[in-house]
Amino acid sequence: MSSFKQQLSAMLAAVILLFSFPVLAQPVPKGVKNIVMVHGAFADGSSWSKIIPLLRAKGYNVIAVQNPLTSLADDVAATKRAIALMDGPVLLVGHSYGGMVVTEAGNDPKVVGLLYICALVPNDEQSAQDVVSAFPAGPGFAEFQQDASGFLALSSKGIHKHFAQDLTPGERDILYVTQTPWSTKATNEKITVAAWKSKPSWFIIGIDDGMVPLALARAEAKMIKAKTLELPSSHVPMLSQPGKVSSFIISAALGL
Repeated sequence: MSSFKQQLSAMLAAVILLFSFPVLAQPVPKGVKNIVMVHGAFADGSSWSKIIPLLRAKGYNVIAVQNPLTSLADDVAATKRAIALMDGPVLLVGHSYGGMVVTEAGNDPKVVGLLYICALVPNDEQSAQDVVSAFPAGPGFAEFQQDASGFLALSSKGIHKHFAQDLTPGERDILYVTQTPWSTKATNEKITVAAWKSKPSWFIIGIDDGMVPLALARAEAKMIKAKTLELPSSHVPMLSQPGKVSSFIISAALGL
């Protein structure tokens, strides 16, 4: 019995010692602490895989939306569900076609700021087709492949040469084989009111982007009066330069 008591005492002492150590809490960010990130065409929520740990390490609440890419309406609905899960004001981040989604979903009253990354940015009652038609298409558009069901995919050449040319060959291969097809229906649906007209905006431009031409990106950033960062990157700077992208997102959150 004395041996049992000794073992019990030792266990209790270990528990007391464990709870005596200080708890290392995550920092509480100033400004907006909730960030919802919306991926673009041919992608999924893993587009943000390098950004998420950097933001969470700074104490931010992060949700990466999984857009079905079946229609603009479906993608906006998925984004609004993610916004609803947040416990306060939200910075809404959109990449590529995700810029269409956040421009519509950003009218949600919880959203207090918009951040675009190599994105398509519509004006009122514009579709993705309307946005890209204003300038000559990027070389990546020639690599769209449409199936019998009306869904688009991007060719291997499109991924390797125009979409993610500054990633490693292995990373580019993964993007190619895991891409989510994009419905042509989504390219023709129009937004209602552009949220950037009533909310502050930020914009990251990829100078070597083969999908959203530099002239278009700069015109969009000027139109929405965005605070802008230009990076020597492909269409996916959140994967090729995650440190710079996450720092820019944090600066936007701090400014809200």
